[in-house]
Amino acid sequence: MSQPVTRTADFLDQLTADLQAMRDITMRRFRPLTDEQLNRRPGPGKWSVGQCLEHLNIIGGHYLPVMTRRLKQAQERGSRPSETVKHGIIGPRLTAAMRMPASQKALKAPQQYAPSGSRLPRTVVEVFSRQIDELLQMVQQARAINANAVRIPNPLIPLIRLRLTDQFEFMVAHIQRHVAQAERVLDGETRPSHLSESLV
Repeated sequence: MSQPVTRTADFLDQLTADLQAMRDITMRRFRPLTDEQLNRRPGPGKWSVGQCLEHLNIIGGHYLPVMTRRLKQAQERGSRPSETVKHGIIGPRLTAAMRMPASQKALKAPQQYAPSGSRLPRTVVEVFSRQIDELLQMVQQARAINANAVRIPNPLIPLIRLRLTDQFEFMVAHIQRHVAQAERVLDGETRPSHLSESLV
């Protein structure tokens, strides 16, 4: 079955809107938290707001430098933007799994990407905010190159190299999943403990 044709500008506009929404939630809900609120865990084996954000920061620390480097290389090669978006085979499947509600599909984070069990400082929110800004800047830069042609290696499985378009979409879905998880913690909702972690 062929994939629907999406204009690159529309695709990047949607990513921008999604990231700006996550940034707004961060400023409005996470930045004002006290140390106690940031580190409150709703139950044994469940993540606090701080742990949700630290997990995202760990992932960003692995991916963002590589993405920045590959974007720069594309710019230096004189890459020109493509009118439409192309997706690979693996990327859309990873994104679809990430978008599936935790109540339907629990995903476990690899140990090296799991947050620490210690109390986290409030700087975890600032780091997350900076990473959102960095992603927004990269999405803007991607408008000037052919993002379909840029490949991003997976830190766990280097042989997996997603198109930058798929990498963007996956990372945004991953951020949305854990920001929603953090909001549930703030709102006092409960979930089975095994649903508090997510694959990256």
